[in-house]
Amino acid sequence: MNQTNQWTSKLGFIMAAAGSAVGIGAIWKFPYVAGTSGGGAFLLIFLLFTLLIGLPLLLAEFVIGRSTQKDAISAYEKIAPGTAWVWIGRLGVITSFVILSFYSVVGGWIILYLYRSVTNQLVGSTDDYAALFNDTISSSFSPVIGQLLFMIITIVIVAKGVQNGIEKANKYMFPALFILFIALIIRSLTLDGAMEGVAFFLNPDFTKLTSESILYAMGQSFFAISIGISIMVTYSSYLNKEESLQRSGGMIVGLNILVSIFAGLAIFPAVFSIGLEPTAGPGLLFNVLPAVFEQIPFGGLFLTIFLALFLFATLTSAFSLLETIVAAVTKGNSDKRTKASWTMGILIFIVGVPSALSFGVLSDMTFGGKILFDALDYLTLNILMPFGALLISFFVSYRMDKKAVYEEFISGSRTAKYLFKAWMILLRYIIPIVIVIVYLHTFGVL
Repeated sequence: MNQTNQWTSKLGFIMAAAGSAVGIGAIWKFPYVAGTSGGGAFLLIFLLFTLLIGLPLLLAEFVIGRSTQKDAISAYEKIAPGTAWVWIGRLGVITSFVILSFYSVVGGWIILYLYRSVTNQLVGSTDDYAALFNDTISSSFSPVIGQLLFMIITIVIVAKGVQNGIEKANKYMFPALFILFIALIIRSLTLDGAMEGVAFFLNPDFTKLTSESILYAMGQSFFAISIGISIMVTYSSYLNKEESLQRSGGMIVGLNILVSIFAGLAIFPAVFSIGLEPTAGPGLLFNVLPAVFEQIPFGGLFLTIFLALFLFATLTSAFSLLETIVAAVTKGNSDKRTKASWTMGILIFIVGVPSALSFGVLSDMTFGGKILFDALDYLTLNILMPFGALLISFFVSYRMDKKAVYEEFISGSRTAKYLFKAWMILLRYIIPIVIVIVYLHTFGVL
């Protein structure tokens, strides 16, 4: 493998992998899904899914990727040549394509808000930030321009490669986001009525849980650590054998849980203080942040900084999605990276334009009662990702050579051998049963 397509350090890998979902998964999506799905009860179910199912599946993807040093499709071809198992990788690449096509829309929203903030057209510009958000996303022009700009940035970074593009970008901006997040939490917690929001977020009320909430919690836990679509197969293929998969996996999961909790503590106290509904949906973050920063000295400046960092955090998600696609197309050939990055990136943008317009001129185009953006969100996060995770659990525990799996699992760790048996039991029996039960219950079979 070309050495420029490997991480230069464990920190670089962890920052890239954790950053893969922090922007969209933790900062934007987690607060509004938790708000519409029971608050504290959703948080508890999310944590259980993440630790007991998400982490073992993350390690499974690590084992596949590092053992083969191949992209998301070639990895399965190498282990099980001439079989249908390769469709796990193909499904992952297709799902990554679809996710990026509509989540680049969210990245475009952030760019539009960043522009408004830089030009002093955001903080203090209105008494109704919810109406401002609706006007922004329902436009027939600006959401598409924002999405295009977001995809161009993503393409430029991914085209530079793993070391010079993805790793370098993550290493500096990810810690900066943490620091500003803490400042935002401190301010949110000191607002009048903030503790009501804390109680909503941290005190479980299981009467608010539905079967769909549980499905959302499972999908959110998978998206929060980017599993089920072989992103981590691709990222771990750039990892050397001396690194402990368990330590890296634990740190990635820990960081994503921490950022998800940070997001809740930053958003929900402000939501209740300002008098907004926690069930506001995708616009929750865009409605709350300007109102919070409006009450802070130099709030406009701090909001601009936060939006810039939020944009970067969202880009880290896009990097991992596009990298999975590009790696599958180039098959490790660095000479093809630039062309593949631009070709696939522009194609993703074109496919995503209807999603960008689904809040406005295409709002009447619905699928199962959902606009296109929401329908694709539901399909990928709650159906395709868990299904991919189910297949990966079967692949590692039943199809791969057990001795080879064991050697890869313990490589770089002195204690992993004591965890191997429990990990395999989870992959073989517990995880598949849980995923199937949640599916059957959600669709009314149970």
